[in-house]
Amino acid sequence: MASSATMAFRRHTFAAMACTAEVQLYARDEAEARRAFAAVQTEVERIEAKYSRYRADSALAAVNRGAGGAPVPIDAETAALLDYADACWRQSGGLFDITSGVLRRAWDFRRAVLPDPGVLRGALDCVGWDRVRRGAGTIALTPGMEIDFGGIGKEYAADRAAAAAGALGIRHGLVNLGGDLRVIGAHPDNRPWMIGIVHPRDPARTIAHLPLREGGLATSGDYERFFIHDGRRYCHILSPRTGWPIDGPQAVSVIAPLCTVAGSCATIAMLSEGGATDYLRAQGLPYLLVERNGEVSGTLNM
Repeated sequence: MASSATMAFRRHTFAAMACTAEVQLYARDEAEARRAFAAVQTEVERIEAKYSRYRADSALAAVNRGAGGAPVPIDAETAALLDYADACWRQSGGLFDITSGVLRRAWDFRRAVLPDPGVLRGALDCVGWDRVRRGAGTIALTPGMEIDFGGIGKEYAADRAAAAAGALGIRHGLVNLGGDLRVIGAHPDNRPWMIGIVHPRDPARTIAHLPLREGGLATSGDYERFFIHDGRRYCHILSPRTGWPIDGPQAVSVIAPLCTVAGSCATIAMLSEGGATDYLRAQGLPYLLVERNGEVSGTLNM
């Protein structure tokens, strides 16, 4: 094992999952760093290719194309992600629903117009994780239904990418996928990584800098995609119950042992709207919450 004095800091960025991906790490030499960077990028790109809803050749696309037909075979990795999504659905009382991605058929945030009521009703009719049929290594969707790993896919990729770097001997670093990140280990001198949390109403500012030596951190907010109509903000986080954007906190950041867990908790808190604080307190995980009125609260409020 190299001492901290012989390890150098290195950084690598690449585009993936509709964001800028960044890897920061300490390595003994340039060759070790290159191997780790390649492993991280390969793993992120693998997961994106496998679970992207934009690729016709993805495993996710095959499942969605089979809606209304015979059960579609899935591998163990996909089954495990579906198991986790099922646990989130149950824990959230149905608020976290990976079939709710079809609601995008009714909402166009680029044109900034409210949805046609008929189109929204039709999309909402296709939402319902409880109607998905799963067998041993198979999944079957009802006609018109889709699944979308948007709520956990990027976070899962951060976890897997960090594991890939760790398998190559990297002990100090982090993987950051557009603000959702997994820490491999603290700096060699045990200093934590200081993670800046962007202000949800002013992206040029931060509202906190959180110290992290291990685990994952994820943020969910109403500022990623939204439009203002008649003075009201309509964000991209849509309720699977109503089909309409949630009216809850501005943003939620959560720290958890895994980025996947942090991401799902942050998303469920946003979907819980007025019940976000109660939900987060019940999880027992460190969190930072920016209320609708801009007040900052939570166990990470610094």
